[in-house]
Amino acid sequence: MDPIKRRLLILTVLCAAVMELIDISIVNVALSHMSGNLGATIEDTSWVITSYAIANVIIIPITSFLTANLGRRNYYIGSIVLFTFCSFMCGNADNIWVLVFFRFLQGIGGGALLSVSQAVMFEVFPKEKQGIASAIFGIGVFIGPTIGPTLGGYITENYSWPWIFYINIPLGIATAISCYFLLTEPPVKPKASAVDWTGIALLAIGVGTLQTVLERGETEDWFATGYIVVFTIIAIISLTAFIFWELRVPNPVVNLRVLKSKSLSVAAVLTFVTGIGMFTSIFLVPVIAQRLLGFTPTESGLLLLPGAILALFALMTAGKLLQAGISPILIVAAGFGMFMLFSWNMSQINTEVSAGAISVNLIFRAIGMACLTVPLTSLAVSSLDPKDIPQGAALNNMMRQLGGSFGISIVNTYSARRFALHRTDLITNITAADPATASRLNGYTNYFQSKGISLIDAKHKAMGLIDLSVVKQSTLLSYLDAFLLIGLLFALALPLLLFVIKRSPVKRPAVIVSDH
Repeated sequence: MDPIKRRLLILTVLCAAVMELIDISIVNVALSHMSGNLGATIEDTSWVITSYAIANVIIIPITSFLTANLGRRNYYIGSIVLFTFCSFMCGNADNIWVLVFFRFLQGIGGGALLSVSQAVMFEVFPKEKQGIASAIFGIGVFIGPTIGPTLGGYITENYSWPWIFYINIPLGIATAISCYFLLTEPPVKPKASAVDWTGIALLAIGVGTLQTVLERGETEDWFATGYIVVFTIIAIISLTAFIFWELRVPNPVVNLRVLKSKSLSVAAVLTFVTGIGMFTSIFLVPVIAQRLLGFTPTESGLLLLPGAILALFALMTAGKLLQAGISPILIVAAGFGMFMLFSWNMSQINTEVSAGAISVNLIFRAIGMACLTVPLTSLAVSSLDPKDIPQGAALNNMMRQLGGSFGISIVNTYSARRFALHRTDLITNITAADPATASRLNGYTNYFQSKGISLIDAKHKAMGLIDLSVVKQSTLLSYLDAFLLIGLLFALALPLLLFVIKRSPVKRPAVIVSDH
């Protein structure tokens, strides 16, 4: 390929990957605005994140099937077009569930942009320069999550939340046109095989219904609601059937047989937990910052920026340590330790916490995630045969997305339960006999009376302010409990490394697309 065309193609696929990764994190700081604008609860609005993750979970394992059967060029360009069209439709949504629907389809389109972009990058570089390709792609994909929250905050505050989707349109059109003229089929075209539609259907139904149960169970009083019971049964049957089917079919959409590898099995569980921490933390922090601490969307986005920048250097350092022969187990243990420290620190904050303190905590989170990204995939594929490495890496990536989508649902449910408990505890201490309560109530009442409001109305307004304070404090405490829960999950998962600690250091380097 002509050197100029080669550079343009590299830039094109890199832009497509960055665009997809920006959309993973750009919506987080806009959730409160979406919730208010569309008249939805924050729990319903969180589906904007989880629907995208579920779509990725479904599409990532079947990318190789679609590439082989549709042709890489057609599939890649078609995915860009779908992603761009759905970005436009997301921006035009006037209902939360319309937004969630097109956000899901956007995730279907975005699923191809990472894996195919990475494959193209490795293809255009000669074998002796594969390390350069890895470095360029690794740095490039880290730019998206780095600038996503900050960019989303700036756009939301200075324009409106639909523009976080509209900015994809010119980029999507440009990359689609560029790929039309520059992208070709791979030198060795993958052999088309029968698509495991049964496996795809079982996976989609199982994950979709289980996600709905986790997301809506608390609101609908769990099994007191008919459709929650039905969806639970469907989820159990579908996922059980999926496992049996995938172990028997010749060309499974997800090759579960590779889980015979102890290192892959352990890595998959740790990656699932990592996904929970990665997605839930970046969901909780902007919600706390905007709803409880009074930060603007831009300020909320900037909280994440210092950690994301430092994580870029941590990512490169982790890669160099692996190349130097350091066991991925040690790096993973360090990453888990950093994230547990972050979770503990966040569980101790109060409404007076400063932006600087939160940013410092987020640095621990970001470096911890950087220490887990490459080493976990290296651990996952370390004992696999070369022919099984792509399937092992895809399964590992799927577990991260699955952890993220389930994690947000679990955190929402747990926070709702803890909110009710904390509210009850706080209310029992607010009595007329309590001097602090009486003093505050009199102070509020006197303030409203000074504004010309009658005594009865002033007392009602004073009680309303106290109730608002109770709600705010209960909400904060419930979110702090969620951080403790996440940290506990990391602590419980960490001993799994003992099952693979006797393994020799990774035999072959692996590159993973970051989802931070």
